[in-house]
Amino acid sequence: QDVADFEWVMWFTSFRNVIIFALSGHVLFGKICSMTVPQHRAMVYMLYGILAVLGSMGLVYLMIILSHCLVLYSVALAKQKWLCYMAGLCCLASFKVEPFSSWQSGFVTGAFDLQDVLFYGGSSFTIMRCMSFAIESSERKEGIYSIFDLLKYNFYLPFFFFGPVMTFDQFHAQVSTRELRRKDDEMRNIRVHALLHVGAIIAVDIFFHFFYILTLPSDLKFMNRLSDWSLAGLAYSNLVYDWVKAAVMFGVINTIARLDHLDPPQPPKCITMLYVFAETHFDRGINDWLCKYVYDHIGENHDNIMKELVATIATFAVTTLWLGPCEIVYIWSVFNCFGLNFELWVQKFFQLEPFAKLEAKMSAAMSRRIRAVFGAANFWAIVLYNILALNSLEFALLVTKRLLLTGFPVSTLSIWFITYCGVQLIKEHERVLAIEEEKCNKAKVE
Repeated sequence: QDVADFEWVMWFTSFRNVIIFALSGHVLFGKICSMTVPQHRAMVYMLYGILAVLGSMGLVYLMIILSHCLVLYSVALAKQKWLCYMAGLCCLASFKVEPFSSWQSGFVTGAFDLQDVLFYGGSSFTIMRCMSFAIESSERKEGIYSIFDLLKYNFYLPFFFFGPVMTFDQFHAQVSTRELRRKDDEMRNIRVHALLHVGAIIAVDIFFHFFYILTLPSDLKFMNRLSDWSLAGLAYSNLVYDWVKAAVMFGVINTIARLDHLDPPQPPKCITMLYVFAETHFDRGINDWLCKYVYDHIGENHDNIMKELVATIATFAVTTLWLGPCEIVYIWSVFNCFGLNFELWVQKFFQLEPFAKLEAKMSAAMSRRIRAVFGAANFWAIVLYNILALNSLEFALLVTKRLLLTGFPVSTLSIWFITYCGVQLIKEHERVLAIEEEKCNKAKVE
């Protein structure tokens, strides 16, 4: 079995029973509480989450988390949004930048395989949640939320270690609801999604036994012997695997959240469906957080080139800090920031009068075909930029060289054409969905 992804291996081997036990206990206590005292269910979730964190990581780690919660709660009392941002980013840096990171992790005693993952995962998500709480509190016109509101929000166990991040306003509104009612067929949909996630877990384990898609890119000598098509397929497969991993992890957690009558962030959009940088994200919760508090806040309607540039730089600066500053993250951020801005530049360029008039004379189908040509190039830019973070700079450079230089023109144009056909199918699917949604909206109005 391919053991390149140690997180996946640990989750479904030695750590599997701990996860099942902890989440099963959460579901059990949550169900009992929802049936008996639904008005206090948030408090039960908080107490259970605190006990689970205490049992898995120890008292010192719990004290570190509580100290950061207290700091950001104290800052929120000032009701100054800029101060909330500064304090939150400083707290996040204390877990991501040396020597503060090692100093805090040094307090946590004991040793097990996932200690670092749980330490930095729980810490990073805690800071993002505390920042959301502080910002929402600073915008609240009447008073401030209590410290217990923050603790209920932060120590909701399904989200604590691995996310996703729900913004505080959404979580508080949903968890404060006293009348807990299910929509029609909601339990059936939850069961179906749970079975799908079990199937996805089995599929990934099968891939690990037969397709070494994570280990192969580390052997550059072997990579050089592959054909252009095999190399392109391997690069694409690495992104698909990472999407499946994220979809499974967030899908399992979201299923539990739905059992708790929450509406969590949706799983990431499939990489095969992505041909624009604006929709490229593997964690929709973090993406929603960044859009609400940074990207949309600065970029507003994303129509002004300078505002968009400042918004994307600020967004990727926060993302770089969130991921942990290092050379590969810097390169990844720069390329993705450029891709997001380049999309707007190209869009603005083709909105100029001669091009706009030319497109107006075209049929809708021809316009989609031309856009699909650019979408196909965009798709491979997204693939190449993101395998930087998933694999290595050397592998990304090798794939780029083979697809654009040594593989030109046969491999380059043929792969581009196949991708173009795929983008056309996706755009047609999106067009049909848009028409159906418009019909549904008209029917509701009537």
